[in-house]
Amino acid sequence: AAPDAFEGDAVKALLPVSYARAAGALRDAIAEHEPALVICFGQADGRTGITVERFAHNLDEATTTDNDEAPGSGAPIDPDGPVAYPSSLPVDDIVAALRAEGIPAAPSRDAGGFLCNHVFYVLMRTLEQAGRATRGGFVHIPLLPEQALDKDAASMPLESLVRAAQIIVETAR
Repeated sequence: AAPDAFEGDAVKALLPVSYARAAGALRDAIAEHEPALVICFGQADGRTGITVERFAHNLDEATTTDNDEAPGSGAPIDPDGPVAYPSSLPVDDIVAALRAEGIPAAPSRDAGGFLCNHVFYVLMRTLEQAGRATRGGFVHIPLLPEQALDKDAASMPLESLVRAAQIIVETAR
């Protein structure tokens, strides 16, 4: 998103697509900024609109590799954690607000088994363990048009994605 896309006290953090490094980067950003709201975004090839995730599952799939070429473990993300966490975002309200603005959106059961789910689960576990009232959740976005040029995949222009992110933040606040 453009640096000026969000007004006020919004802080952005870019997480590595790495099982080994993403959790630490997310925890560090939360500890540094002590936010009241955390919304993680991830791209999903094949999504036709914005999808707001309902649940984070305590399991990494074993069929994919991250950008460090490390495979998923096929094991729980946190052996001491619950099976799943629900999003603490107003999922249905966010979807309704996006659709009211003409942006394709839908709720989604979960964030899959790759790094998006890993980050979402670590987020919710971190917030629970911190004992704060911080709310959090995860949103998947489609590819940008330039990323979909050589694929048979849906895409959404950057301007629409930025507007969607603004609506998501406004609605979640």
